[in-house]
Amino acid sequence: MPRAQANGLELEYDTFGDPANPPLVLVMGLGAQMITWETGFCELLASRGFHVARFDNRDVGLSSYLDELGVADVAAVMSGQAAAPYLLSDLADDTVGLFDALGFAKAHVVGASMGGMIVQQLAIDHPERLLSVTSIMSTTGDPSVGQASPAAFAALSRPPAATREEAIEQSIAAYRTTGSPGYPATEEYLRAKAAHGYDRALHPEGTFRQMAAIIASGDRTERLRDVRLPFAVVHGEDDPLVNVSGGKATAAAVPDAELVLLPGMGHDLPEPLWPEIVSAVVRTTARG
Repeated sequence: MPRAQANGLELEYDTFGDPANPPLVLVMGLGAQMITWETGFCELLASRGFHVARFDNRDVGLSSYLDELGVADVAAVMSGQAAAPYLLSDLADDTVGLFDALGFAKAHVVGASMGGMIVQQLAIDHPERLLSVTSIMSTTGDPSVGQASPAAFAALSRPPAATREEAIEQSIAAYRTTGSPGYPATEEYLRAKAAHGYDRALHPEGTFRQMAAIIASGDRTERLRDVRLPFAVVHGEDDPLVNVSGGKATAAAVPDAELVLLPGMGHDLPEPLWPEIVSAVVRTTARG
């Protein structure tokens, strides 16, 4: 897959669909590689008339690692005793850098989890580069909403695995805690997906830096009130990692945002829900 020079970094990306179609950029979440946007999902979006791009954020997958910044002390950032190595605004700037590298004057953006936070930040910092925004299973940064359940927090707070098999088992266990209860995945699917992710790239130090960025970037609620873009919020009613209150708060903050709540959906993108998620994206792009 190709790499783009963006904001002083190299970002791994790939594309789907006709380059003559309107661009739509997919932004993934904390510690998650671009392949979490599954190929079939990207192809479904492309079939609806978009030139789709997915990419690895900084510090994950095959994009640039910022190891020279050191391992983030998340607890110290949370208590205000240390600064984060970078902020969500820097990740938003990376995305704009990808636009520039791919020749996108403007684009539709769709973000999941931390990716939802990044597209919100894009709407705040770079509205002139956006055609529409869809924020999926995300939140505003207000600590009173969108909090993880104790079980979900514990599942994602385990120390990094020491071996490939341990990493795969850890990934499966995390899914069982955070995934969609209404659309459970098979053991075979989860094992293959975890193995693919591990074999492609594993960089837990980067995940800590991304986590610090989320914490240090604070609450976007008041700035979201000034957003004047076609905007949709999609959230699972059964999301244990980012409680549905986070999605409701995001939709309440953005003027004229559409809120789509999906029963049985947790903190993932199960294939049976792809048509509904894509339909929400398409409705939002049509408003642009």
